Amino acid sequence: MPEFVEQFLSFAREGFAEVNALLGLIIAAVSTLLLRQWTRLPFMAAGATIAHLVIEWIAPVVAEVGGFSLPPLLEAHFWREAAVLFVGYFVVIGILFAIKRVVTKS
Repeated sequence: MPEFVEQFLSFAREGFAEVNALLGLIIAAVSTLLLRQWTRLPFMAAGATIAHLVIEWIAPVVAEVGGFSLPPLLEAHFWREAAVLFVGYFVVIGILFAIKRVVTKS
């Protein structure tokens, strides 16, 4: 199997596991409800990824358990995490939207 396909499948597995937590499922459900067309799926997955990263970044400040700090935008692991989340949201929102389309068409 080509390395690119293996890497994509690895991203999909990691992303699905990350999105399968409570925060990810709530964001995916809201994104699915807002999604109207299949062509908007990549944009909705990108928006869900940004929302997830912002919530994770701001949660310690709101809960008063941590101080304010900027995310590590110049570090590779931050962008890898963002890519994993994007692929995970793309898959999960796609599955939920397919279910939504089947249920609402009946």
